[in-house]
Amino acid sequence: MSNTDILFTPMLQRLPPALLALGAQLVALLAVTATAVALRESGSGLPSGLPLPLWIALTGLAAALLSRWLGLPTWWQIINLVFIPLLWLTLQSGIDPLWFLAGFALLALTSLGAIRTRVPLYLSSPRAAVALAERLPENARVLDLGCGLGGPLSRLGTLRPDAALDGVEAAPLNWLIARLRLLGRAQVRLGNIWDTDLSGHDVVYAYLSPAPMPRLWQKARAEMRPGSLFISNTFTVPGVEPDEVVELHDLSHARLLIWRMR
Repeated sequence: MSNTDILFTPMLQRLPPALLALGAQLVALLAVTATAVALRESGSGLPSGLPLPLWIALTGLAAALLSRWLGLPTWWQIINLVFIPLLWLTLQSGIDPLWFLAGFALLALTSLGAIRTRVPLYLSSPRAAVALAERLPENARVLDLGCGLGGPLSRLGTLRPDAALDGVEAAPLNWLIARLRLLGRAQVRLGNIWDTDLSGHDVVYAYLSPAPMPRLWQKARAEMRPGSLFISNTFTVPGVEPDEVVELHDLSHARLLIWRMR
């Protein structure tokens, strides 16, 4: 391995997978297009360099191979394989482009933060709120990290009116919905979970994804008081056994993983 590779690999690993996947698409698109132009100018016998279906297939294949080289998960490799072919088929369908613009705007308002945090929108089941309510200390101050549309906090407010409820959400539309839904019942802040101080809360609840859990655990250990509860819906902390596991028996087969901070 060269010195360039040694420096290059850690730099890539720090980038969000979505940006790596986009980079793979762009590099593949440029490489295959350059090959098509070169074939056309070389007089290869192909009047347009490469037939369009072959150009599309090669672009998808090159993007998938680049994704594999970058170490992206299998599902990202599949997305990169089919992205250009599906985009081409969609453009042939005659759908008004304004629908795609509206879809992108909605996605940006609800999920754009996932590019940085690698946390999509997960909705907790009502059973999660019931299990949480049963485990809250009296007059507890509760923080929902990535509170989404505010469902768990809304249910907790009904089940445990003695609790002080806070939430933080990175997606603007989700935050607005949660804020309006919880007006007067909880404080919901638009912001990033990494910029949120955990020290003032008795219970910190998170339903995120596997990606941020190691870093979030380190943040919880550094900031949360001894005796406070860190509760994750479904996603565990690698190498750290929870003090309690609560099976929710809901449609998503979720469970609460509970750690008492020491």
